[in-house]
Amino acid sequence: MPDGLRRRIARFFNLVFPEDCQLCGDALQDFNRIPVCPKCLDKPQPLVAEHWCSACRTPFLNPRPLEPDGVCALCRSGAVSFQQAFCYGSYDGELARLIHLFKYGGVRTLARPLGELLARALPPAQAFDAIVPMPLHWWKRLTRTFNQSDLLAAEVSRRAGIPWTRALRRVKRTQTQAGLSGAERRENVRGAFRVSRPQAVEGKRVLLIDDVLTTGATAAAASATLRRAGAAHIAVLALARVDRRMPELWTGAPGRAMPNSYAVSGGL
Repeated sequence: MPDGLRRRIARFFNLVFPEDCQLCGDALQDFNRIPVCPKCLDKPQPLVAEHWCSACRTPFLNPRPLEPDGVCALCRSGAVSFQQAFCYGSYDGELARLIHLFKYGGVRTLARPLGELLARALPPAQAFDAIVPMPLHWWKRLTRTFNQSDLLAAEVSRRAGIPWTRALRRVKRTQTQAGLSGAERRENVRGAFRVSRPQAVEGKRVLLIDDVLTTGATAAAASATLRRAGAAHIAVLALARVDRRMPELWTGAPGRAMPNSYAVSGGL
């Protein structure tokens, strides 16, 4: 169909059946299975910081929390079981709202543009043998009807040419991580995971995928399980991380108004 005719038909249907962008409220000007305008899809920016932990990639305001080799205290203590972490942006602004719409609003079509951002965060020099999505407990998957990490893993797999596998199961129904301290989060997810396909990760460089990296407690528990199953190297790839340099953190439930900066109620 010629572009001109396509735009005219789209304008007609928008007049009869108006549909607005679910982020900014502007009318959508074209047929699209994604209820978000191109302007809002283009707004998320990569996370920028001067000081990072060289392992978990936590951003810091200054280098004082880092050891001489650039590693933070949590990584040095062994509380983090993965060797690397990569994130696209900060869990803030349009990126946070897109993830919220994808995860809680059930807009599965956002998997494609969000998967593209996720793939951008993966350094091209890094090589991996398998992608493993962060699993949901069966009850949460039943109530949500899908696992957002599965969809993201499939997108990264398609772009990077790395096979993905549901090698990890969540066998413990944990309470939400919101409002818990770092130590409480680690205790909450202790024993929560089990490897269901050891042959898929044994001796492999594994890329663990989820939407948001918070304190790293869930990622650490999942990574420890993968390591016990024989994974040779584990890296975490997440769309966004809670930037703990921000003074204003939000721990509200899905559906509440969200300020510009907030902590996530789930995630890694």
